[in-house]
Formats: sequence, C-alpha cells, structure tokens
Amino acid sequence: MKKIPTIFKRNPENMGELLDEPHPDCQWVFDGEGVATKKYDGTCVMINSDGYFKRREVKFAPEDFVEIDYDETTGKKVGWVPIKQDDPNDKYHILAFYSGLSEGTYELVGPKIQGNPEKYPVHILIKHSEATPYGYVPRTFEGIKQWLKDKDTEGIVFHHPDGRMGKIKKKDFNQNRT
Repeated sequence: MKKIPTIFKRNPENMGELLDEPHPDCQWVFDGEGVATKKYDGTCVMINSDGYFKRREVKFAPEDFVEIDYDETTGKKVGWVPIKQDDPNDKYHILAFYSGLSEGTYELVGPKIQGNPEKYPVHILIKHSEATPYGYVPRTFEGIKQWLKDKDTEGIVFHHPDGRMGKIKKKDFNQNRT
C-alpha cells in the first residue's frame, strides 16, 4: 500500500500549509466520485500470503524491508517489514492478530498505539476496506474544513471504486482532535 495522497496540494514554500487546489491525483474526489470513510489514528499493517507486516518510512532500509514507494520530498523509502513474534516492538501487533483475518491492509489501534485517540479498550485491527463510512461530506476546501471542525476523527479517507484513495487530516487544517 503506497502512501495515500492528501487531496489538496501543499504550498511548496511551506509543506505544512495546504492550498485550496486539488491534488492532481485526487481530482476524482472533487468530481464527487468515491466514498468518504473515517481515517483511524493508529499504525498501518498488512496481511498477505507472505505474512504479517508493519508499514515503515525509512531513510536507511533494514535487510528485511520490502520497498513499495519512494518519497522524493522527504527522501524516505516507504515499505513493509515483517512483524516478529520475538520482537518487543511488535507485541501490540501480535496481541491484535488472530487467525482467520483476510488479506489486506489494516489499522492497528488500541491503548498503547498513538496515545489511543480512538479510545479502544484493547488492541485490534480495523480493515481499511471496512472503515466506517460517512454520509454526506462536502467536496470543497472550506466545506471539508468546516465539516471536520467538530468531528472526533483523525480525518477522512476517500475510496474510489477502482482502488484509488485520497486523504485529509484535521491537522492539515491546523485543527485538533476533539
């Protein structure tokens, strides 16, 4: 899973600032295509026939790193590393995993992940393709900014039927989670 693009362009002079211009890869969002879903604040993992992996962005890749993308802006490689039973850094990944999970990408959330803004009492995996859908979400800069203002969410992920995705976070608008 490549990094999901932010639906608005960023100011090249200040990458923390959004411009009121659609990202070229996300024009479909502004054309009214796709479904808006909750963006969970956790950590991304993947399950496939090769195993169970966590997503990482690194400048220097470990030996077992599977690169899927390169971010020219940050100089970081984006990819996957295997989750290991005996690695203390993976203990919450292991706690959330159970057999029978289907292949795909998930968000790991729970008490010890990102300060638990999602307020889950245990560590669980939420499949990205099954994220909570939102009803109507505006498709303009100001509309999305206002819509997010009073929502207790990290943001929105728009899912196109062909698999493309685009995201926007509250923090992109300098908003804090409520």
